[in-house]
Amino acid sequence: MTDQEYYNNLKVPERCIDAVLDTDAYNEIDDQFAIAYMLRSNEKINVKAIYAAPFFNSNSTSPKDGMERSYNEIINLLTLDKRDDFVKNVYKGSETYLTDEKTPVISDAAEHLAKLAMNYSSESPLYVVAIGAITNVASAILINPKIVENIVIVWLGGHALEWGDTKEFNMCQDYAAARIVFGCGAPLVQLPCFGVVDKFYTSEPELRYWLGGKNPLCDYLIKHTADAAQTYAKGRVWTRVIWDVTAVAWLLNDNDRFMKGRLEYSPIPEDSGHYSRPRRHMINYIYDIHRDCLFEDLFKKLSK
Repeated sequence: MTDQEYYNNLKVPERCIDAVLDTDAYNEIDDQFAIAYMLRSNEKINVKAIYAAPFFNSNSTSPKDGMERSYNEIINLLTLDKRDDFVKNVYKGSETYLTDEKTPVISDAAEHLAKLAMNYSSESPLYVVAIGAITNVASAILINPKIVENIVIVWLGGHALEWGDTKEFNMCQDYAAARIVFGCGAPLVQLPCFGVVDKFYTSEPELRYWLGGKNPLCDYLIKHTADAAQTYAKGRVWTRVIWDVTAVAWLLNDNDRFMKGRLEYSPIPEDSGHYSRPRRHMINYIYDIHRDCLFEDLFKKLSK
């Protein structure tokens, strides 16, 4: 692609666009908000597919189990949102993380993305919104490197450049995949977690006030969030970051109404949990979130 096309694709799209979502939906409670928000933003986003991403923590027994649980949770969300018609567009992703930066993890999700993206171009790209470990996306690039000119990657991963480390869950699960995405040359929008997107948090009273009783999906999101808080904040004052929503919101960020970004040289995520920062191609680095404005739009769409 030309330099002009590359920098144009680092900007928020002005038209209605096609997008896919890559999500570890069973990992935490924020993916569910992001999935629903994306599906209910059809005034600008035409969702082509949802991919289940791997994860491994106390909510899973292995990356494969995390991916399988995420796949089932995506289906559950679609049922609650009365979108059973979309189930055919949900794909299972990687069962393991990358072993190196040359060998893809073959999965239905990676192969679908590697094929789907060939229907697009640098003038009219496919937007790839990722809110988990970036294994599926990196694997698709390794399967078909040509797609880097046809996609824009929007990833919630890593911490702020000024943070003391970048041992963030999405990134540290698969540093090899992160290096592929940061280094492949595809236009990339990074939403860092600690230091930037951790500003996007809510509480149970706020959720109940705006979403309580609106529909079964809203009631599920409230209960799911409140139940999760019992494992880490029982008997204490708490708020909960639901940062995954912000990656979807970037697609809707006309006139910087939800967040602000700036151009930065693409860093290299090292296995040590830190960035190397050479002077190479630019990415769009999000550095500020307009919390109240984004929650207003989120609550309005979810409560329909």
